[in-house]
Amino acid sequence: MKLNKIKLVLDQRGSSQTWLAKKLGKSFSTVNAYCCNRYQPDLTTLLAIAEILQVDLKDLITDEHERV
Repeated sequence: MKLNKIKLVLDQRGSSQTWLAKKLGKSFSTVNAYCCNRYQPDLTTLLAIAEILQVDLKDLITDEHERV
């Protein structure tokens, strides 16, 4: 089960995990774990990712059709 959609948003934007890791100040391994849903970022990190990717936080955690 996918708990976040970080990898999907990165792919849609044509951005790499390495780029995101540098922007976040985190290791590639950590960002890769987020993207593969092996590990979930805390809320502060998730908000930072949303800001960096210029998307709504909801876009990182739900599909549009899942929203009420």
